[in-house]
Amino acid sequence: MRPDDLPVPGVEVEHRYVDARGLRTHVAIAGAADADPVVLVHGWPQHWWIWREVIPPLVDAGYRCICPDLRGHGWTDAPSDGYEKEQFATDVLAALDELGVERFKLVGHDWGGFAGFLMALREPERVERFLALSIIHPWIRRDGGPVATIKALLGASYQFVISSPVVGRQVVQRTPFIKIAMSRGSAYGLPEDVSEAYAERWREPDRAAATTSIYRTLLLRELGAILGGRYRDRRLTVPTVLVHGNRDPVINAERLRGWEQYADDMRVVEVAGGHFLPDEQPAIVAKQALALFAP
Repeated sequence: MRPDDLPVPGVEVEHRYVDARGLRTHVAIAGAADADPVVLVHGWPQHWWIWREVIPPLVDAGYRCICPDLRGHGWTDAPSDGYEKEQFATDVLAALDELGVERFKLVGHDWGGFAGFLMALREPERVERFLALSIIHPWIRRDGGPVATIKALLGASYQFVISSPVVGRQVVQRTPFIKIAMSRGSAYGLPEDVSEAYAERWREPDRAAATTSIYRTLLLRELGAILGGRYRDRRLTVPTVLVHGNRDPVINAERLRGWEQYADDMRVVEVAGGHFLPDEQPAIVAKQALALFAP
């Protein structure tokens, strides 16, 4: 499958490959070249196509949609390392540099949303406004101790399985694991062709290994540092809305508490849906984005 095999209703999409500091990165772009840029960053286990029904209303409203595939995902290279979420943020910013995009509005889902928080903290002068979807913020609390927090945030034991270097890669590559994970995270169920469009990319050995690296890196190197306060000396100045589904098995209002003293202008909004809001509720996502981005 090629990225241009996947349709976006009513919109012409251009597919480019840019050198993001040595990472060959696929980017899907739609909208007029001189339009106000909106960067949309997907999460796991998706790629740029998660935005297929969000792109048209944004383009109709006069925006240019720029949708990169994260490292290891979609049609971007899948090297053996670099799966820290800070590196995801660096990769996206490097791709935008190559595209000549200096200042932009931002939408991020799942790990793309966490990378979005890191971009907004790191380079607030570039991020005008930020819509985060179905993701924790960087100031999560340690309620019940670190083990309880880890279990709550990961939401399911299978994520411990896929962090195993050997077993995890085989599970992702050789079983319907991706489809099962997506069906459990969706409040309404996703069509077979949609889940297959995502699962197909993970059957490549390097990409299956990337999934293992994403969660192994999280468990071994990132989560402890985040819980220990890695970002508590950083303040979010970018106007931000964090949206989560009322049937998301991992992200909920209780687990999202604790950001208030670290952000100048942020709101948390609950909507109908599960974890995969751009797939399940694209009209709601587009509405939230347009409301946030309005002058």
